[in-house]
Amino acid sequence: MEKYVCTICGYVYDPEAGDPDNGIAPGTKWEDVSEEWVCPLCGADKSAFEKE
Repeated sequence: MEKYVCTICGYVYDPEAGDPDNGIAPGTKWEDVSEEWVCPLCGADKSAFEKE
């Protein structure tokens, strides 16, 4: 699965790891992450992320 990086702070969303602390289960594809989700480090929305 492809990873996505926050262009503001550099946080990398890895679909295999998910973001369980913020309700995103491991194995969740980027397309399936809620539009309401924000970067856990800087609070940027999904539009700030690009494929790594």
